[in-house]
Amino acid sequence: MNKLTAVISGVLLTASLAPNLAQAQVDQVTQAAAKKKTFQPEDIFNLEHAGQVEISPDGKQIVYVRTGFDVMKDNTTRSLWLIDVATGQHTPLFADQFSYGNLSWSPDSSRLAFTSNRQGSNQIYVYWLAEQQLAQVTDVRQSPGNLSWSPDGKQIGFIMSQPAPKTDYAKSVAQPERPDKAEWGPKPLVIERTYYQRDGQGVMPSQYRHVFVVPAEGGTARQLTQGAFDHSGPLAWRGDSQSLILSANRNEAWEYQVNESDLWHLNVQTGEMTQLTSMPGQEFSPVMSPNYSKMAFLHRSNEPVPYHNSKLHVLNWQQQPRTALLQDFDRSVESPQWLSDDVIAFQYSDRGRYKLASVTMNNKRTDYVDDVGGVYISRPYISGSFSASAQTGLLAYTQSTSHRPADVATYATRMKKREAKQIHTALNADVLGQRKLGEVKEITYKSSFDGTEIHGWYILPPDYDPAKTYPTMVEIHGGPHLAYGPSFAAEHQRYAAEGYVVFYNNYRGSVSYGKDFALLLDGYYSSERDFADHMSGLDALIEKGIADADNLFIAGGSAGGIATAFAVGLTDRFRAAAATNPVINWVSKTLTADSSIGQITNQFPAMPWEDYKHYWERSPLSLVANVNTPTLLFSGEQDRRVPMSEIEQFYQALQLRKVDTAMVRVPEASHSVTARPSHMIAKIEHTLAWFKHYRKD
Repeated sequence: MNKLTAVISGVLLTASLAPNLAQAQVDQVTQAAAKKKTFQPEDIFNLEHAGQVEISPDGKQIVYVRTGFDVMKDNTTRSLWLIDVATGQHTPLFADQFSYGNLSWSPDSSRLAFTSNRQGSNQIYVYWLAEQQLAQVTDVRQSPGNLSWSPDGKQIGFIMSQPAPKTDYAKSVAQPERPDKAEWGPKPLVIERTYYQRDGQGVMPSQYRHVFVVPAEGGTARQLTQGAFDHSGPLAWRGDSQSLILSANRNEAWEYQVNESDLWHLNVQTGEMTQLTSMPGQEFSPVMSPNYSKMAFLHRSNEPVPYHNSKLHVLNWQQQPRTALLQDFDRSVESPQWLSDDVIAFQYSDRGRYKLASVTMNNKRTDYVDDVGGVYISRPYISGSFSASAQTGLLAYTQSTSHRPADVATYATRMKKREAKQIHTALNADVLGQRKLGEVKEITYKSSFDGTEIHGWYILPPDYDPAKTYPTMVEIHGGPHLAYGPSFAAEHQRYAAEGYVVFYNNYRGSVSYGKDFALLLDGYYSSERDFADHMSGLDALIEKGIADADNLFIAGGSAGGIATAFAVGLTDRFRAAAATNPVINWVSKTLTADSSIGQITNQFPAMPWEDYKHYWERSPLSLVANVNTPTLLFSGEQDRRVPMSEIEQFYQALQLRKVDTAMVRVPEASHSVTARPSHMIAKIEHTLAWFKHYRKD
């Protein structure tokens, strides 16, 4: 029963006692509901969500990052808030103009470490909760991350990039001295690294990620690792506070070995490193048990395929055997955290939802909740995180619904199930509680390609009339090895508010349905296979009498943009299309993008010049002669994951063919083209305006 129904039912219950008063109350409630307007573009600036939820080791307090948007600066704001678990008291720690992240509790729960730009550059700070005192503990030139307290609470380990020394070639280039006050152009950049660019950062300076420690009360940060290698967190301390565990590939050819990394033991005093694991593939995410007798970690195989399940392993320090847990579990284990010395909590995705679960050393799995999510605002990607208190068995996590982004919730694993779950915040009740939102419904159907079951959802427009059919759009997720779910999505709710049925699915290749399903697109991305998954869903909605067969539209971003551009080369059923940052030509994409080596290694059978035919057959450009659908192209000009030249190729080809097309270029935007709230709104509203031109009313 929703709130309005409950109110009306309660009012009607009193009608026999005071019929005139009851009817007036019913009318008032009904009128209030009618005044609710649908979700509008400007509402996006008012949305908030919880993230980086961290529970204290003693389970008494939860700190989280409260994320919102600044309408004046058109950016994201991040403040720190604290929740007292026993009382529910919700208070700000730091709610100002600065940004906060990398939260980490001290082992005794008395202090909180985090990073912030309070002094301009990102530094590590420590806050003493009882004393309400804050101290800056680093003064470093790069941004620190992956903070980890030593068990004795005296040191904080972290990872930070350091500049690489100049190569012999770079040092040998003659550089004449610039005369005083001369206005020369910028210095040329010398690039010799395999990985030289990253989306959102552009061409990067040559640097490597290293491990550091700093006294928890402040002092000089000390670099522990050396060499031309990247080292990765999280960092896991041994119980004696004298050494820690990290993940790295320290082979000379590591930049080409995209599916390899091992766990290493690092002596904090001497910097000596000892290799702990050498399994084929990647070992990562080490985490110590509460008594430091065991270490859990994840492993991923090195098969040259685009998807791998992460498997859970436990190393016993005294006995040294390595135990593999949940090996027959056909889902990817994520974020292992100890609930006790013999129980590990983790999260995993299943059928479009993130779930929290645990496993014992005897391999017994217990599921807890399935509503983790809500930290991706624009589209309904599965997302979210959790934190565990081993002392109390309490889990804190980001909780979402189809009508709300992430709030803070807890689940008490040592209580009766009925009483275990509690939601502590209602960050969007003030905004979304005043809006009519589209209802999210689930659907499963068979793909016309081979009968594979496809799972998805559709959103009905507010005030939906079942006697009518509606213009319907399919919106396709990126990846493709990602997944959508029944979570709140600003973009989809805006489309529904404008009268569209919004259909979205987890087509073959999506995660959360097992390894085999995720690999159904291996070698066929994009192709007639995923195309059939989308079209069959639209046909199912037409058969249900929901979708108007003559009023269909298609949209998607990244991998969804590729699928959109590929689809209009296969059919004329859509009245219009909107493709956001799509790959159009796989040869040019793989040889210009920041993801080149990993994509070529895991997604393609050979180098582009060795199997040009395969790359071309997967490229929407190969079908451009068939395209008649009016197509909108939307992309960030600083996109390095799918460079701008991709949509320029498609735009010019469609112009040469005299097909209606428009290209929308977003200055200064990367592949995360909707990162700024105004850009998210621009993507939505440009799509709606384009579709309106071709929509049949």
